[in-house]
Amino acid sequence: MDYVSAIVPPLVMAVGFGFVIRAIIRSQGGVQKAKEDAYADALAAEAAHAPRGAAE
Repeated sequence: MDYVSAIVPPLVMAVGFGFVIRAIIRSQGGVQKAKEDAYADALAAEAAHAPRGAAE
């Protein structure tokens, strides 16, 4: 029975990791994609125009 207790934690972690990856993939795109992309672009533009010492 030691082999069962040895394999259960990695198996549970692998299944959980699979669900996390699935959630990440499924959340890509959709209705909010354009809104999220615009927000990310605005942040990138703001960071590009900020003076070097302002971020500190």
